[in-house]
Amino acid sequence: MADASSAGMRDSMPSTSTAAGEALDQLGPEPPASRPRDRTAWQLRVAARACRTMGSPLYGHLLDHAADDCAAAGPTWRVLAGHAADGRGDALALRLMAAVHRLVLERRAPRLATFYPSVGGTGALDGAWAAFRAALVTDPSGVSELVARPCQTNEVGRAAALAIGFAEVAKATGLPLRLLEVGASAGLNLRCDHYRIGGGGVAMGDEDSPVDLSSHWRTPPPAPPARLDVADRRGCDLHPVDPTTNEGRLILTASVWADQAARHARLRGALEVARRVPAVVDRASLDAWVGAQLRELPAGVATVVYHSVVAEYLDGRTRDRFVEAVTAAGERADRSRPLAWVRLEPISQLRQHGVALTLWPGGDTATLARCGAHGDDTVWQGDDNGPRPG
Repeated sequence: MADASSAGMRDSMPSTSTAAGEALDQLGPEPPASRPRDRTAWQLRVAARACRTMGSPLYGHLLDHAADDCAAAGPTWRVLAGHAADGRGDALALRLMAAVHRLVLERRAPRLATFYPSVGGTGALDGAWAAFRAALVTDPSGVSELVARPCQTNEVGRAAALAIGFAEVAKATGLPLRLLEVGASAGLNLRCDHYRIGGGGVAMGDEDSPVDLSSHWRTPPPAPPARLDVADRRGCDLHPVDPTTNEGRLILTASVWADQAARHARLRGALEVARRVPAVVDRASLDAWVGAQLRELPAGVATVVYHSVVAEYLDGRTRDRFVEAVTAAGERADRSRPLAWVRLEPISQLRQHGVALTLWPGGDTATLARCGAHGDDTVWQGDDNGPRPG
């Protein structure tokens, strides 16, 4: 257990993603901004390796070909050229894949649909790139317009790893939880208390939930509660999505990789939960929003600020203001008004993420778990005694 100084907390919230890990070494350094086409092709190759490692052979295959096509100034580059200066790393590749997936979902790319399992396609690689390229050639301006939209892949499976942090806060404080999620997208993980979560012979949550994460814990935490007691839930996002609308459901579905059936099943279940469990997601920058939400810490609840795979999208100034707002509120916390900060962010190796918890009063920080990028293969690593407010 380490004391969470402001500097230490900044270190625990990395400013850029390390999700590609050592795989980047095989690709060489990222080309400079002065070579935007080479730089974009490099980003696509990084994303191809990440997708393949995370169980999407179709997206890995398509992105490898898209990278070559981009380097050769083909239709991929003509679609992405206007976005090359965005500076959001491999999210540009994910935005491209979400844009084309949306065409498939809207039946605007029937040839490509025959390869996309999300709409009943085969998932075959042979011929998939030709169909993908044809979709870019047919409607380059439409695809480019969709690429301009932000990445919306706040994966439902991550609720299993986040729940370990929430359970630890509940155990440490004995209080109901006030959940505050930054970078919440559609707020699906704000409803995690309505999901079935577990593994290793242990489970918590709703037994009848349409979201089944009961195999996500490879090594479960000790004695988790039967269910989380959530007193309040609210989130923020620069571009919030309403999961109860047709448009919102389409945005979220397009962002899930087309050949990952289990993730699509989790999303469908989460959308069903969202229809009956309200959760407000405000349109706001996380640094200003969290400061306002933490101006007063209500008594009788444990306030939990949390996020999952958000740090890589923040500039340094926004990140520092966010950490300062959380730290300042932590200094005002007491046993009747505790504050927790739970974060699930990439760590050093490909596909590996960590769940960390800082709890006030006291400000102790612990790493509780390791997990895959989508919350699977979660391994408990915390102290069995758990963190306690000072």
